[in-house]
Amino acid sequence: MNSPQTRPLTETAPQGTPWHALPPEAVLASLQSHPEGLSEAEARDRLERHGPNVLQRVSGDGWLTLLWRQVNNPLIWVLLASAGLAITLGKVTDGLIVLAVVVLNTLIGFVQEFRAGKAIEALTRMVPENATVLRKGNKVTLPASELVPGDVVLLASGDKVPADVRLLAGRNLQVEEAALTGESVPSEKSLAPVEESAGLGDRTSMAFGGTHVTSGTGTAVVVATGGATELGRISQLLHDAVDLQTPLTKALATIGRYLTLGILVISAVLLGVGLLRGYGLAESLLAALTLAVAAIPEGLPAIVTIALAVGVQYMAARRAIIRKLPAVETLGSTTVICSDKTGTLTRNEMTVQALWTPSGSYSLSGVGYAPHGELRRDERALDAPPEDVRELLVAGALCNDASVHAKDGTWELTGDPTEGALLVAAHKAGLKVEQWRARQPRVDALPFESENQFMVTLHEDGRGGRQLLLKGAPEVVLRRCEPRDGFDAGTVLAEVDRLASRGMRVLAVASRAIAASQGRVQPEDVAGGFRLLGLEGMIDPPREEAIRAVKACHAAGITVKMITGDHARTAEAIGARLGLLGEERAVTGARLAELDDARLREAARSSNVFARVAPEHKLRLVRALQHEGHVVAMTGDGVNDAPALKQANIGVAMGITGTAVSKEAADIILTDDNFASIAAAVEEGRRVYDNLIKSLAFVLPTNLGLALILIVGVAFFPILHVAGEREPLLAMLPTQLLWINLVATVALALPLAFEAREPDVMKRPPRRPDAPVLSGFVVMRTLLVAVLMCAGATGLFLWEYHTEAARSGHEVAIREAQTMAVTTVIMFQIFYLLNCRSLRDSVLRIGVFSNPVVYLGIGVLVLLQLGFIYLPFMQAVFNTAPLTLEALGLCALVGALILPVISVEKMWRSRRARRERGTDPRLAPRLPRRATVT
Repeated sequence: MNSPQTRPLTETAPQGTPWHALPPEAVLASLQSHPEGLSEAEARDRLERHGPNVLQRVSGDGWLTLLWRQVNNPLIWVLLASAGLAITLGKVTDGLIVLAVVVLNTLIGFVQEFRAGKAIEALTRMVPENATVLRKGNKVTLPASELVPGDVVLLASGDKVPADVRLLAGRNLQVEEAALTGESVPSEKSLAPVEESAGLGDRTSMAFGGTHVTSGTGTAVVVATGGATELGRISQLLHDAVDLQTPLTKALATIGRYLTLGILVISAVLLGVGLLRGYGLAESLLAALTLAVAAIPEGLPAIVTIALAVGVQYMAARRAIIRKLPAVETLGSTTVICSDKTGTLTRNEMTVQALWTPSGSYSLSGVGYAPHGELRRDERALDAPPEDVRELLVAGALCNDASVHAKDGTWELTGDPTEGALLVAAHKAGLKVEQWRARQPRVDALPFESENQFMVTLHEDGRGGRQLLLKGAPEVVLRRCEPRDGFDAGTVLAEVDRLASRGMRVLAVASRAIAASQGRVQPEDVAGGFRLLGLEGMIDPPREEAIRAVKACHAAGITVKMITGDHARTAEAIGARLGLLGEERAVTGARLAELDDARLREAARSSNVFARVAPEHKLRLVRALQHEGHVVAMTGDGVNDAPALKQANIGVAMGITGTAVSKEAADIILTDDNFASIAAAVEEGRRVYDNLIKSLAFVLPTNLGLALILIVGVAFFPILHVAGEREPLLAMLPTQLLWINLVATVALALPLAFEAREPDVMKRPPRRPDAPVLSGFVVMRTLLVAVLMCAGATGLFLWEYHTEAARSGHEVAIREAQTMAVTTVIMFQIFYLLNCRSLRDSVLRIGVFSNPVVYLGIGVLVLLQLGFIYLPFMQAVFNTAPLTLEALGLCALVGALILPVISVEKMWRSRRARRERGTDPRLAPRLPRRATVT
């Protein structure tokens, strides 16, 4: 039962011809089946050979593997070694605190990864539980998992297709395949074979597992089950897609590696320096341990995680739900957004926008199913429709089975989207459809048949007679119409082509008077004699907010590409209205399939609209763009989008229309299915990244400053002889360093996550994906602040120690001096935080009180530091001593020196940037007096 599923029997017929290109009898012959179905014995045998009709799951990593992945990090190993060494040297408190940090970071990463990777499980839920099958002519209901190639299944409206099937018979069969193809309207099925090269959405002789029957009935033979189906193929693509590291995680990993190497080298050097200066081995090891604790930014993972979590809250308020925290920052660095069309860039609501009658052309404003709009001719609104337009719209509304109604402030459609568009068009022109239906009640009807391509209804005409109303494909309707008013079929078809070139789906409507006594529609009544009323052109229009969002993305240097399963003409029309299509035409999936990887990368780079695209094409496009160095965001709602969503740097699924598969594969879910929400999320992502850089620029100088304080102490401070023992003179103890790293730094860095967006956040290009987080500016700023911090803290430490040692002795002096050193660093951090609120502008320019959380953080830290200094139990844990008011003021004064220094540095960088851009008016070239500037 669990044997691997084979593809030779279920992918094509033995002669190699695809199933959709073969007639039904040839398919049955190739599958060794017949219209009455298989016997029970044959079905059991095939089930043994081909396996159950289920999607095989690949087991994910176990929890131990996930935990190991979180621990296997260079910085974590250094912290663990430091904790072990501290405990060995008797510094149990230091070691336990470091271990607590490691545990916290490990749990955060474990929870994130444990919740990810459930897309395959969601795919399995798309296979229906039961199916109706013919076994030797008997209708039976079986678990869908027991279907085999050659089984004959029965389909009806509302059914979920249980496997990939070739149609044998059908009546008015329509299948909604949006999850696989991206088509916004149900696919009309027929029995006739189609071209071998037909794309998935054009295989009208097939129905695919996981799609839905929206109307009609059919009989079909199973040609593929389980992993051999289109759904199974997507499942395999989903397995093959690789979850990529985000730019931030890659950058932090790089920082971690360099920090680890640097810390190990400097610790080894410090160990050697200590030994050379006469330190004992234990004292030297303690100095190296203290350096590791000082230099490693233990609070950085918590700061990054909380900053991203704050971004999650902001994005949720703007209708973007984040499933994976790093996605917040990644979206801000996106260079290309590949968007699905239907429902994302468009409304997924068919709308009549063009009317044509023999008297001329008209347009209808408004979009969607809300009956709000107006009839126009030559851009002039009409108070009432002309007679011929009224006839056209009334006929389209009467030859119609749909209805629209308001619900909770929105308009909803019941029935076919195309018919709903015709109904709404009549409402927009001021016609009361219900009154017309009462005035001209339906007597009989011939429903739409895919083989006929038309629908006919018989109505009372309100004048004692009866009439037939006909709507359908223009070429089919025209064959049944008589030319009139000098307009022949060629003129009408030319108008059809004009509307189709605008991406519209065009329906023709006609009428014919018949005898008042006739109560049924006879086939001969539809053969001819109709009068053409006109044409109605409809399209799924782009969202107005999506048009604005695309412009905003372009202004931000982000390329938007539309990748859809819809027809090329429709894709081009929508792409043009969105501002995506230039001189080039849409590239089709068939064309993409012919390209090798190099030419595909060129097409991905130069084209912005892709039509009739299959799942593997989307995946190849995303990979091609990533190969070009882009950070790719992919949006989608269907099963067909899931592999590309997973492969993309950032996958964005639709919350309303999205399938469970697409949501599980995505990093972000939009609650309103609106492309405009993506632009808003990009804006928030950029804000989050800016604030993370501010946090790094704040945190790293503290760690380097603490490391310099320790290095200066070991290398240059005297070795004391206390009670007959040698004792190194250090400005800070390991527990005091942890206090600064974990408590003070985190309390001050977190408020930076709440900083408002920079004014130009959506007017600058995205940063390069390979741009280092530690830019030259961050490195120089880190060195400058660290040196100032080291000088201020060590200077006050030495001054206080030598002053107090003469009065109170070594033990009191060292505790007070170390307490002053720690307090000085805290004061440096407080004043430096104010400078970090903007890395370019002064506090006065961005608004002193624009982020009150900053002052809350400062207030909390001041209270904690007072407890650190004056509370007895804190003094016992951290070996601190109470300070006088004068000493506190001195610490604050030294710490405040950072304000003028960084202000001058900002002014220098700003002037240098203007000079490089040529905007410094003092450096502008002087024009001759008579020169004319044009």
